[in-house]
Amino acid sequence: MAKLGVNIDHVATVRQARRTFEPDPVWAAMLAQLGGADGITVHLREDRRHIQDRDLPLLRQTVTVELNLEMACTDEMVQIALDLRPDQVTLVPERRQEITTEGGLDVARTQVALADAVQRVQGEGIMVSLFLDPDLDPIDRAAKIGAQAVELHTGAYADAPRDRRAAELDRLTRAGQRVRHHGMRLHAGHGLTYRNVGPVASLEEMSDLNIGHSIVARSIMVGMQQAVREMKDLITAAARGH
Repeated sequence: MAKLGVNIDHVATVRQARRTFEPDPVWAAMLAQLGGADGITVHLREDRRHIQDRDLPLLRQTVTVELNLEMACTDEMVQIALDLRPDQVTLVPERRQEITTEGGLDVARTQVALADAVQRVQGEGIMVSLFLDPDLDPIDRAAKIGAQAVELHTGAYADAPRDRRAAELDRLTRAGQRVRHHGMRLHAGHGLTYRNVGPVASLEEMSDLNIGHSIVARSIMVGMQQAVREMKDLITAAARGH
C-alpha cells in the first residue's frame, strides 16, 4: 500500500503572507503525524516563498516519520541537504515566476548536474528521487544516473478533462511500469485530491504519494489530523480495490 507524504508548504505560505510566526509548519507536521502521515514533505525554494531555513532543523529534530526535502539541483541546496540529512531528497525543477512546480525535470539538458547531485547526496546515505513527467526517456535517464526513486508528475492527470482522464492514467501506468523495470521506487504527486487520488494509489507497486495543497485546504475546514486521516482512508481503500 502506498505511503502518504504530507506536504506542509502551504501552511508556511499562509504564515509568509503576513511575515509572522503563525501558522507554524512545524506544528502542522506534528498534527499530520498524529493523523497518520507516513512522511512529511517540504520544498525549500530558492526564493524562500514559503518554507524558511529556520523550519528545516526544527523539522529534522521533531519529525519522527520520513522527512522528504524537495529542492532544486543547485550547489546551495545540495549543501543544505548534506547539512540537514533528511531521509530523502527529491530533486525538482524550479522557476521563480511559477506559482507551483509546472513539470518534471529536463533530465536530458541537466543530466551532468543531476548525476553529480545524486552522487553527492546518496554518498551521505540519503535516498534521492527525481521529479519527472510520466514519459519513458527521462525515466531511462534517471536510472542511468543512479536515482533510487522517481516521483511521477501527476498534474496532467489531475487537470485532465473527464474524457482525457483515462488516457493520462494509462500514461502514468506505463511510466510506473518503466520505473519499476529499472528497479527504482515509484512515487507520485502534484494536483492529487480526495476525488482523484484513488486510481493513482492503485497503480502497481506505488510506494509514496506526496500530497499537499488539497490536504492543507481541507484542514482549514476539518483540522489537520482529520484531513490526513481522510486521505489515508482513501489510499487504503484504493489499495484494497474498493
